[in-house]
Amino acid sequence: MQHQPCRCLIPIPIFAIFLTIGLMILLAPQPVRAQTPLTLQQAVEIALEKNPTRKVALANQRVAAAGIRKARSDLWPQLTFTESFTRGNDPVYVFGTKLRQRRFTLTDFELARLNTPTPLNNFNTRLGVTWNLFDFRESWLGVARAQRLHAAADRQLERAEQELVFRVVEAYFALLLAQKNQQVAQDAVRTAQAILEYSRARFEAGLVVQSDVLSAQVHAASRRQELIRARNDVKVAAARLNHELGVPAESRFDPAEVLAERDLPTTSLEEVVARALEQRPDLQGIKQREAAQEKGVAMAKAAFGPRVDLFAGWEADNAAFLSNGGTHWLGGVEVEFDLFQGGAKRARLARERALRDRMAALRATATSGVQLEARSAYFDLEAARQQVEVVRAAVAQARESLRIIQDRYQAGLTTITDLLRAEDATNRTQTQYWETVYRLHTSHANLELATGTLNAGSPVVTP
Repeated sequence: MQHQPCRCLIPIPIFAIFLTIGLMILLAPQPVRAQTPLTLQQAVEIALEKNPTRKVALANQRVAAAGIRKARSDLWPQLTFTESFTRGNDPVYVFGTKLRQRRFTLTDFELARLNTPTPLNNFNTRLGVTWNLFDFRESWLGVARAQRLHAAADRQLERAEQELVFRVVEAYFALLLAQKNQQVAQDAVRTAQAILEYSRARFEAGLVVQSDVLSAQVHAASRRQELIRARNDVKVAAARLNHELGVPAESRFDPAEVLAERDLPTTSLEEVVARALEQRPDLQGIKQREAAQEKGVAMAKAAFGPRVDLFAGWEADNAAFLSNGGTHWLGGVEVEFDLFQGGAKRARLARERALRDRMAALRATATSGVQLEARSAYFDLEAARQQVEVVRAAVAQARESLRIIQDRYQAGLTTITDLLRAEDATNRTQTQYWETVYRLHTSHANLELATGTLNAGSPVVTP
């Protein structure tokens, strides 16, 4: 008995239900990707790992390290190996090659063979050694110069990291400030809406004229516009932070810290300037490059002295590859004096001296600039500390003034103009307070940057 294949058919209503559920799943809005909590210290660590500007400085450091290895290679013997093949009927070539191949016979002295020899093959295997024994210490000076340049690259990398940390600190606190400004704008919108509703209620009760309601409406619209700008500032600040971190622009981070006053260490102006002159990596790097240029001048002077080279070589010349030939060797010592090169060495010495003078001038300029930056950063921080104290008191005064004027407006003792002016002053002083707190933190970071002490473990980075 033949069995028919079983065909299971889903009823139309059930199929429609499954289709509807599938479409709902596909068309359902995707959940918003959660933001990752991020502390300032974590932000600095991410930037030091991923930001391209640090990678550039790190590559420069590797280039300088390779320069040391290159300079040291001049101190070692140079060994070369050569394998070549030649064929020709040049009389001199044939005569000399047969001698090197150890295949020269009496018949080769025949005039016909000397003048019109038959073409000859030669496989030449050559091993050569050259070693500079003395060059007036020019090679050793080259190593010392490369080491100085490598030390300068190290200092440049350190300075690049400090500048990156400062930019991350600035961007992180800029995002915190934008969030605070958004919060202030939201509070201002609620306050303006409350004033509008209260004014409308008093107008409906016949206690005020319609102009009070219109003024409150205009004021509320202005506050909503400020809220829109504040929200946009938060997005821009987040994008800037992503840029400094070296992460994709669509990355989403939620700062784990809030903008608030913090006790930061203080120091004197004299200590700030002295620390900057002692620890600034860029200034130390310029000093290292200046020392390297001194070595360059010494190298140019050493080039006027004689050179003593040791050389040796071993050759095998064969009519066939690795067979039917002979070998020979040659060695010796060579002393070289440059009697005249058209003034090239004197021009080199003059150039190196000019570069040395330029580096000395750059060091003097950089020293003066470091002192100026340290003093400016110190005074900026002191001003920020004082401004925080003043604005903090102004915020309390503005809030109390707004409370009093609100009570007077409710009692009909003042106008809505005074109320809106007091509300605007309160909102403005609150915004100024958070801006001064932001400047307090960034000014302290700038002071550490100016003194060359800013890093991932600085007090402004770690809470």
